Amino acid sequence: MSTQEKEALPGQKVWFVTGAGRGIGSDLVTAALEAGHYVVATARDAAAVTDEVGEHERLLPLPLDVTDLAAVDAAVGQALDRFGRIDVLINNAGRFYTGFFETLSPEQVRAQMEVNFFGTLNITRAVLPVMRAQRSGHVVTVSALLGIVGAPFVSIFSASKFALEGWMESLAPEVAPFGITTTIVEPGAFRTKPPKDRGRTVFPDIAIEDYAEATEQSTASVKAFNGNEPGDRKKLAAVFVTVVDMEQPPKRWVAGTDAVEGITAKGRQLIADATAFSELSTGLAHAD
Repeated sequence: MSTQEKEALPGQKVWFVTGAGRGIGSDLVTAALEAGHYVVATARDAAAVTDEVGEHERLLPLPLDVTDLAAVDAAVGQALDRFGRIDVLINNAGRFYTGFFETLSPEQVRAQMEVNFFGTLNITRAVLPVMRAQRSGHVVTVSALLGIVGAPFVSIFSASKFALEGWMESLAPEVAPFGITTTIVEPGAFRTKPPKDRGRTVFPDIAIEDYAEATEQSTASVKAFNGNEPGDRKKLAAVFVTVVDMEQPPKRWVAGTDAVEGITAKGRQLIADATAFSELSTGLAHAD
C-alpha cells in the first residue's frame, strides 16, 4: 500500500460513489478519475464497475448492497484501509419503480424506499463519523427533477426523492459545524444505454381495470423514452465533477434544461399557492 494511496495529493480527493456499476454512476467514476481523484466505486456486483470503467490504480471497486448494514460498514472500512480518508460521498444508488400508486404492491413500495431513501441514509450514517473526525467532507445526494415536481405513474419513486430532499435540506445545518458541506443534485432526463440501464426500471405488480389502459400507455411511454432522453450523460458527469470541486459548492445543483424549467415552474406555483388565500392563511395568530 503506497503513501500516495494513504494520503491524497493536494487537489486530489477520495470519492466514495454508490451505484457505480452503470448509468451516471459509472460515468461519474470515470470523470472523477480523469480529474485526478481517487475513487471507491461500489455496486451490487463490483465486476460491473470494472466492466464499465476498466481497471485503474486510483480505483477501488467494491461490492455493496446499500440496504445491508454490515456490508455498508465493511465497504467504508475497506475504503479507509486503502485510502485513509473519504472526502466526497456520492449517494447515487437507486432503483426506478413505475406505476400508479394502487398498482404497486406494498412490497414494491417498501423496496423503493429501502434502496433510494433508507439505503442512502445507511451509507451516509457510516461515512459521517469519518468526515467529522477529519473536520471536512462533502455529502452529495442525487435526487431528481421528480424529487421536486411530482407526476403520475411515478408516485413512489417521486416520494423516495422528495424524502431525500427534506432529509438533505435538514442535514446541511446539522453537519456544517464540522466542516461538512452538502449538495443535492436534481437531474432531469439523461440518456440511458438500453438494454442494460433499463434494468433499473420496475413496472407495476397489480392489475386494476380502471388503470389498465393508462398503465399500458404509460409503460409503453417509459420504454420508448429509454435511450431517447434529451440529456448527455458524459456532459453531466464532467460538470458534476466541476460542481463538486468548487470551493463553495451549491446546496442544490439543478442539471438539465428540463429540470431547470420544471423546478422554476414549481417554484412559481409554490409562491402562487402560498399567497392565493393570504387573508385565510395569515389571520390565524392568537389575538392576545
